Amino acid sequence: MKIKHIDHIGIAVKSIEEGKKFFADILGLKFEKTEVIEEQKVKTGFLPITDSELELLESTEPDGPVAKFIEARGQGVQHIAFRVENLDEALAELKEKGVRLIDQEPRKGAGGARIAFIHPKETSGVLVELCEKG
Repeated sequence: MKIKHIDHIGIAVKSIEEGKKFFADILGLKFEKTEVIEEQKVKTGFLPITDSELELLESTEPDGPVAKFIEARGQGVQHIAFRVENLDEALAELKEKGVRLIDQEPRKGAGGARIAFIHPKETSGVLVELCEKG
C-alpha cells in the first residue's frame, strides 16, 4: 500500500456555519463550498491547507454517524484520512493482513473521492479513512 500523505482531518460539528467561524474567520483558512453525501447522512465543508484539508462534518439526520459521534463524544476530531495511490489494492492488502474494515469495498465520498474506513479497534481507537482521488 502506498500512502501519499494525510488527505484530511474530519471534524464533527453541530453546525458547519458555526464550526467554520474559528477556522475561516479567526485562522484565515479559505472555506470551500459544502456538499451533502446523502448515503452517509452528512454535509461536508473543506478548508484546504497545502496538500491537506480540514473537513467539517455536520449530520443531516439525527441518526447519522456524525450525530451519534457528537452525542457520544462531543464535537471534535472524528477521523483522519490518508490518501492512497490505489484504494482497491490497499483494501486487498489490509484484508490479506487480517485487518478489520468497516468498508469491504470503496464507497463514494465528498468531492468524488473513493473512500473506505478501517475499524477503530485496529487503530488504537482512531477512525482511519483511506481515500483515492481522481
